[in-house]
Amino acid sequence: MRRKVLTVGLVTAVVAGALAFAAGTSQAGRPPATVDSAAAKVTTDPAAAADRAAAGGFDALAKGPQETFIRRSAVNGAGGLHFYAYERTYRGLPVVGGDAVVATDAAGNVRATSAAHRGGITVGSITPSVTAAAATATARAQLGKVRSTAKPTLVVLADSGRLAWEVLATGTRAGLPSKLHVYVDAHTGKMTATKDDVRFDAARGYYNGNITIDTTGGRLQDPTRSGLSCGNYTSHTVYSNGGTGTGTDLQTGCVDAYYAVEQEIDMLRTWLGRTGLSGSGQNFPLYVGLNDVNAYWDGSSGTFGHSSDSQRQATNIDVVGHEMGHAIFQYTSGGTGSGNENGGINESTGDIFGALTEHYANNPNDPPDYTVGEEVNLTGSGPIRYMYNPSLVGDPNCYSSSIPNTEVHSAAGPNNHWFYLVAVGSAGGGGDPSSPTCNNSSVTGVGIQHAGQIYMNALNLKTSSWRYVNVRTATLSAAVSLFGASSQECKSVKAAWDAVSVPAQSGEAQCTTGPSNDFSLAVSPTSGSVARGGSTTATVSTATTSGSAQTVNLTASGLPTGVTASFSPASVTSGGSSTLTLTASSTATTGAKAITVTGTGSSGTHTATYTVTVTSTSGNDFSVSLSPASATVSAGSSTSSSVATATTSGSAQTVNLTVSGAPTGVTASVSPSSVTSGGSATLNVSVASTAAAGTYSLTVTGAGTAATHTATFTLTIQGGGGGGCGSTPAWSATTPYAPGDKVSYNGHLWTSTWWSTGAAPGAPESWAVWSDSGAC
Repeated sequence: MRRKVLTVGLVTAVVAGALAFAAGTSQAGRPPATVDSAAAKVTTDPAAAADRAAAGGFDALAKGPQETFIRRSAVNGAGGLHFYAYERTYRGLPVVGGDAVVATDAAGNVRATSAAHRGGITVGSITPSVTAAAATATARAQLGKVRSTAKPTLVVLADSGRLAWEVLATGTRAGLPSKLHVYVDAHTGKMTATKDDVRFDAARGYYNGNITIDTTGGRLQDPTRSGLSCGNYTSHTVYSNGGTGTGTDLQTGCVDAYYAVEQEIDMLRTWLGRTGLSGSGQNFPLYVGLNDVNAYWDGSSGTFGHSSDSQRQATNIDVVGHEMGHAIFQYTSGGTGSGNENGGINESTGDIFGALTEHYANNPNDPPDYTVGEEVNLTGSGPIRYMYNPSLVGDPNCYSSSIPNTEVHSAAGPNNHWFYLVAVGSAGGGGDPSSPTCNNSSVTGVGIQHAGQIYMNALNLKTSSWRYVNVRTATLSAAVSLFGASSQECKSVKAAWDAVSVPAQSGEAQCTTGPSNDFSLAVSPTSGSVARGGSTTATVSTATTSGSAQTVNLTASGLPTGVTASFSPASVTSGGSSTLTLTASSTATTGAKAITVTGTGSSGTHTATYTVTVTSTSGNDFSVSLSPASATVSAGSSTSSSVATATTSGSAQTVNLTVSGAPTGVTASVSPSSVTSGGSATLNVSVASTAAAGTYSLTVTGAGTAATHTATFTLTIQGGGGGGCGSTPAWSATTPYAPGDKVSYNGHLWTSTWWSTGAAPGAPESWAVWSDSGAC
C-alpha cells in the first residue's frame, strides 16, 4: 500500500442535465435467516427480537396467515441501533413490494418498524395460466435491443395481490443501456409494471488539487476500502495514479473519481457509522471514459462520461458523490422502488450524499456548499440544482399532489429543500444563503453531520414503497432514536417537513418537552385453533421500551364472524401481561384469519397479529397435521413427513389427501392418497438438482365428506440450479454469493470474485463476478 500526493492540473467541471443512479433490488450478503414463530419480546439478542417482532406481526409488520417474513440483511446504524431487513413471502413466493424493516437497540428493544405493505395479502391462485416463455416474450418487447433475459420468476405483487412473472431483460431502450425488471400478470399475460436498474446523468469533472489517496503499488485499487478501484471504461483496465492533469486525460479523471469515493467512504464511517457504500464493508469499481455526456450507476459500478465539449471528465466530488450515493440508496433495505416520487427521493439522496462528501472533504478547490454541479456551466446557467432553493432552476420547493407525476430530478426538490433546512436552517449563515419556506416559518438548523445521521438512519428503515410521507415518519423516528424526543434535532426535522408541505402522519414520532415514554406489544403463541362452541387463549405481553411505564388498554379487531375476544385484565401497566380469550359460537365462520391485537397507551398505539383458525364441530369432522412441519434439504435430495388425521367429532370418514404449491423442480405426493380419519399417510418430497434455492410452502389438503382441512409444510432448498461437480453446491439464481464462494454450473467449477445474486457463471454480463476453475 502506498499513499501518494497527486498534483493534477486545473480542470473545470460541467454537468449536463441531472444526476441519477440505477439500483438493483438484490442485496449482497450471506444466506438469509428465516423468522421463527415466537412472539416479539424484549431480549438481549437484537436479531432475535427483530425476528420475533416480524413473526408476531408487530405494528407495521401485520400480515396474513399465508405469509412469512424472511430476514435478508442486517446493518448497524448510528446511536447503537440495528436495522434488520425482511422479505415477505406468500405461500413461498417472493412478494414484490412486501419488504419490511425492524430497528432495535443494543438491548433488544424494538424501536421502529416499517413495511412497504401493511396487512395481509390474498391471491386467488398461485398456479400461472401464462407460460414463462410468453412472459419472457412480453419482457423482450419492452427493449429496443435485447442482450439477455434472466429466467422468469413467479412473484406476488403486494399492491394488487396479483400473481406475476418477473423477468429481467438486459439491453437498450431508446439507445441507452437498460436493465429492466418487467412484471407480467401470470393469469392475463399483460405487463403490469416495470423497473429499470439504470439511470443516466449528464456531468463533467473538475480539478481537486493536491490530494492524498491510498493505492496498491501505485494502482488505483484501494487496499483497505474493499472493492474500490478506477479504470478505463472500454478495457476495464485499472489505471495507475497520476496523469497529465488535463480535463481530457482519462487517467486524471480516474484520480478525481477515486479520491471523491475515498472521501465518501470515510465520511460514511466517521460521521454516519456506516461501513462502506454497501453497509457491510463493500464498495464498487469506477470506470472513466464513457463516450457520452453522461454519468450513471448501473447497480454494480459507477460510470463517468465527459462534458458536451469533450474537454472534461464527469468526475468532480458532488457528481461522483451523487452517483455513488445512489449505491447507498440501493444497498439499504427495500432497494430501489418504482414511480417518479420514489425516483425523486432516490435523486435527492444522491444530492444529499454529494453535499455530505463535499463538506467532509472540505477541499479548498471546491469549498463545500449546497448546490449540485456548482462548477458546471454547460449552457452558461450555473448549477443544475440548488438545495436551499430548488425553484431557482424551476424545481419545486414544496411537496404537492403533482410530485408523483413530476420528472424524477425535479421531484427531488422538496427532499433537498428539507435537508438544507435541517442542516443549515431557514436563516442561513456561515456563508450559506437563507432559504424560503412554504409556510413562511423559521427553521433552526442542527448542522450537516446531525442531518446526515438522521437521514442515514431513516434510509435504514426504507422500504420499496417509500414516498415523501414515509421519509417524514422515518426521519422523525431516527431523530427521536438518536437525539431524543425533546431534542432540537427532532423539532427541526418536524419543522422542516412542515416547511416543505409534507403533511404530518398518524402515528409518527412526536417531539416532546419531557422524556419519551413508549412500550412494545407481543402475542404468544402467534396462532391457534378454536372449535365452534369452544375457546382458546394466548398471552399478550407488554414491555416498557423507553421512559416510564404507562397504562395500556387492550382491544382486538378483525375477528371472524361469530368469534368474540376478551382480555383479562383489559388493561395492564406496560411490563405486565394479559390473557386473550377467543370464543367461537356454534355458527362461527370456519377457516383461518389474522386478527389485530391493539395496545393503546398515552404515548400511542402498537399492534401485533394473531392467526386464529376456526374449526367445525357439527356432525362429523376431522383434523390434519404434519410431523415434521418443515425440512431443509439440498438440491438433488428428498425428504418426507408423516401426515396424521384424527376424528375430532362424530364418526370417522374418508379423507382424500392432495398436496399443492410445489415449485419448479420439486415433486410432492401423498401416499396413500386416501385414508379413514384417524389413519396416517406419508408426504414424499423429491427435489431435483435444478430446483432453485429458497423457502417454499407446500399445502397438504384433506378433503372429507363433511369438511376440508389443510396443513402447511415449509420446504427450504439449499444449492440448486444444475451443476455436476460432486459435493460442490450447484449455482442458484436466488442465492447471494460473496468472494471466495465456490459453485458448480454447466459441468464447471466456478469461484466467486464479487458479491452477486442472479449473475449466472459464464454469462457475458457476469465476467467480473465469476472465475472459471475448469471442467469437473
